[in-house]
Amino acid sequence: MGTFEYSALDGRGRTRKGVEEGESAREVRDRLRELGLTPVTMREIQQGIPQSHAPLLSPTRGVGGADLNLATRQLATLLKAALPVEEALHTVSQQTDHKKLRVILLAVRARVLEGRSLAQALGDFPTLFSDLYRETVAAGESSGRLDSVLERLADYLEKAHKLKSGVGLALIYPGVVVFFSLLVAGALVAYVVPEITKVFSDFGQELPPLTRGLIALSDFLRFYGHWLLLGVGVAWVGVRLLMRREPVRYFWHRVLLHLPVSAALVRGINTARFARTLGILTGSGVPILDGLRITGRGVANLPMRAAVQRAAERVREGGSVHQALGESRIFSPLVVHLIASGEASGNLANMLDRAAEAQEQEVETLIGVLTGLMEPVLIFLMGGMVLTIVVAILLPIFNLNQLIQ
Repeated sequence: MGTFEYSALDGRGRTRKGVEEGESAREVRDRLRELGLTPVTMREIQQGIPQSHAPLLSPTRGVGGADLNLATRQLATLLKAALPVEEALHTVSQQTDHKKLRVILLAVRARVLEGRSLAQALGDFPTLFSDLYRETVAAGESSGRLDSVLERLADYLEKAHKLKSGVGLALIYPGVVVFFSLLVAGALVAYVVPEITKVFSDFGQELPPLTRGLIALSDFLRFYGHWLLLGVGVAWVGVRLLMRREPVRYFWHRVLLHLPVSAALVRGINTARFARTLGILTGSGVPILDGLRITGRGVANLPMRAAVQRAAERVREGGSVHQALGESRIFSPLVVHLIASGEASGNLANMLDRAAEAQEQEVETLIGVLTGLMEPVLIFLMGGMVLTIVVAILLPIFNLNQLIQ
């Protein structure tokens, strides 16, 4: 059984594209002709997906987190209804509106029909299905609880997507306000101020320092503004290139862990991801060492990732998880305490879930406070910029009125 991506023409000459399964390309073409379609191109999906889709497999450019979460939850529901894996994959592929996800699900189904396990079939698409996803599915298959494991996995993806979206949305508003504020202020200083200050040059009067400074800034932006933008662009590209080097990123991530506001945010986000990921792995039956190894790769902050890797080494030597994490002094004492309680009671997965929920709640509260503080701060800054420009323009007028009187 193979999976084929096709394009065909219907009776009105419109192009139709889709994915079909069949023993051969000839069988798929015959089926399309029975449906009143004229096949134009036919390509078998091999080695993952067609080469034309290869650059689009990243979560940001291809299948989004919400689409993968929905497909995972649908698959869990169908498996809980006692459907075979291959039928459940086919049903989910027909229900999704995302073309790339449909192609991948049908390709996974084809591999399952060849006799491979679901985890092995997902391994052909590592860009979409992470180590966490594949290891969790493998644990569910070995334990015979694939439906419940997929349901837990869908909950994890939903909460991770919610946390990431919350942080992104919190940054959109201040970013947009700052951008347009600088744009409007720059336009005023570069184009409006010179026209107004021309009036003052005819009086031969010495202008106030604030007005002279505003005029100097206006002249600089008009004559050297394009060089300033070019310099900002070059600096941005340079920073991006430097951040590709691991020592530079490690240093910057360590700085973020010591800044007043970013420290709480970065620690909270990464700790919540760590606890949530390790919780679903241990709850699915993955050994704790493998769970720590997989979880460590998912921690974005490099010093915290190194702490998880050191903790894995300590656990392999016979130490406990909470002691190994507590020695790093990076993770929250509450999280370490909950992990210790979970190890003592033999209920580590539930305690990790509680730790993740506590950290996520803390992050959401912090984001809410920061968002609430940003609004008056941004209004104050915008008002201050406009007030400075207005005062710089009005001061010469006031001085001129005093001379006339």
